[in-house]
Amino acid sequence: MIVDKNSPIPSYFQLQTWLKEQIQQGIFKLNDKIPTEEELVQLTGLARATVRQAIQNLSNMGYLVRKKGLGTFVTIPQVAPKKQISIGIIVPDIRSGYAPELARGAEDEASRNKHSLILCSSDDLFVKAEFHANRLIENHVSGVIFVPTSSSDNKNKLLIQKFQEKNIPVVLADRTIPNFDSNFVTTDNLHGAYRLTNYLISKGHKKIAFVYSNIFSTEQLRFEGYKKALTENGIKLDPSIVVSHSGPYNEEHFTKYAIALLKQRKKLSAIFAGHDRIALTFYLAARDMGLSFPEDLSIVGYDDLNLGTISLTTMHQPIYEMGVESVKLINASISGKKNKHRSVVLNSYLIERDSVLANR
Repeated sequence: MIVDKNSPIPSYFQLQTWLKEQIQQGIFKLNDKIPTEEELVQLTGLARATVRQAIQNLSNMGYLVRKKGLGTFVTIPQVAPKKQISIGIIVPDIRSGYAPELARGAEDEASRNKHSLILCSSDDLFVKAEFHANRLIENHVSGVIFVPTSSSDNKNKLLIQKFQEKNIPVVLADRTIPNFDSNFVTTDNLHGAYRLTNYLISKGHKKIAFVYSNIFSTEQLRFEGYKKALTENGIKLDPSIVVSHSGPYNEEHFTKYAIALLKQRKKLSAIFAGHDRIALTFYLAARDMGLSFPEDLSIVGYDDLNLGTISLTTMHQPIYEMGVESVKLINASISGKKNKHRSVVLNSYLIERDSVLANR
């Protein structure tokens, strides 16, 4: 199938990619005439304007040349010299969560170095991340900051390798890929969660629920930190108050988890939300059920996002600094100062607000 009309990737880009692959694989050779617009319409079922857009883009990129009265032929793309360093950044959603702060840190550091930044949202989907990866490669970016998607580690590795094949340095931000050698910037999620759990225990809480997505390295490590603190304090883990979601954050799913857990609140005294947006979901569900934090239950989050009027005790992550450090690693790779892969692990710290009461 050349074009999947159910895919979120634009049809013109799918056709454009297919034609380019035919050229790169030698199926369409130098000076070969490619199928006409009408033939491609018949082959793909696309509108003629969509086919024309794909061909025009490849002509602009130097893969094709139109000859009046003769047709369209394969040529050799000439790579223009780079006038300015540009850095791509692929985040889950530039509108929400920690991504805006991460992108702002990267943008400010890029501007200080007179670089440009290309922002891309993957929606935590591999297919969209791959679309943006191809676009960034075609734009000859000098480096890429990549927050791995909710897809498998192997799929995320494929995207990184795609950049590496073009000698484009990649820095993983926030999320990492276990046992994969790459540049990355993150925080010590295990130790942060360990400290936050110990904080709850110091307030007299022993029945602490934990709610998280189990597909991301960050939240996996937070769960490990939570378990470590329980074990060291002689508290047995209660699986019935651990909610593990096998997917990215979804408000509808986590609202259901919140309602179910709040209904059995007699089994617990505190909730550890894997990140602040999960905590916010609990606040909204509790309000609808006539409950409130911390009067009925204590709760903590992770990230220190701006949640408006909610006064949440949480672990602050230096997200802005993560963006800054990611660009610094890209610059080091571009300048050739660092040949080996580097990791930067930033420190988090506890922000104590009004969502926890002592449980005596």
